[in-house]
Amino acid sequence: MGIPVPMATRIPVRITVNGTVHEAEVEPRLLLVHFLRENLGLTGTHVGCDTSQCGACVVYLNGTSVKSCTTLAVQANGGEVTTIEGLAKNGKYDPVQEGFWEMHGLQCGFCTPGMIMSTHALLKRNPNPTEEEIRHALEGNLCRCTGYQNIVRAVQHAAATMGGGQMPDTVVDWKSKLAGSST
Repeated sequence: MGIPVPMATRIPVRITVNGTVHEAEVEPRLLLVHFLRENLGLTGTHVGCDTSQCGACVVYLNGTSVKSCTTLAVQANGGEVTTIEGLAKNGKYDPVQEGFWEMHGLQCGFCTPGMIMSTHALLKRNPNPTEEEIRHALEGNLCRCTGYQNIVRAVQHAAATMGGGQMPDTVVDWKSKLAGSST
């Protein structure tokens, strides 16, 4: 006969995610990213590294951006979490999501949810960031596919759409070319 192994202690949590209250019993070591993905089926938040280096897992916890791969679900108990799925309203992208779409701020898309969430945090603090400020704010988010130029343009587009910045020249050029073309 072997030594009996006690069942893992489970802790009740109550977390509001994207406006909906969720109650569950979780292991104390369960990461928030795994709670979101596995318990709630919200797979927009990605696991890229498990070491907080890549930023693919960024969500808001009580209005502050956090890397959910280093935040425990029990730390979010009683809190409000917003994920990439919670940004669109009534089937319409929010301005940051729209900026990434319009400016082709993605290639494979793996880093995009974290980039968008980090961009929201930046534009909340600074509605009219310079290119240097954008690049600095996104230093905690790694993209392995792009040269970041379209990501920067996407942030500039979002800032302009939200009333804080200047529309990137490339958007103006594209729109004027489209208006002048005949199909």
